Amino acid sequence: MKSALSSKVQNGEIIVLDALTMEAPKTKEFAQILKNINAGKKALVVTAENNTNVIKSAANIEGVATATVNTINVYDILKYDSFVITTDAVKKVEEVYA
Repeated sequence: MKSALSSKVQNGEIIVLDALTMEAPKTKEFAQILKNINAGKKALVVTAENNTNVIKSAANIEGVATATVNTINVYDILKYDSFVITTDAVKKVEEVYA
């Protein structure tokens, strides 16, 4: 897991967001957010906790998947071109894998 994450960091494929909140599940808005941060066509969005609005917003976007820190695995990290993660999730990853 550590080496997969290190690889993403070295390749500049990790995008860290201060927060990722959606007031309502809006696919179009979420797609625009991903476009604005240059997440690419295949992105794994990782949050610290289950965020229903983010999950529903991303569900209909081809090539985008969501996960929490507790559910990510090496396959998912390597499968997606970009790894979008919130600062809260980064802290949890550091606690678990550091």
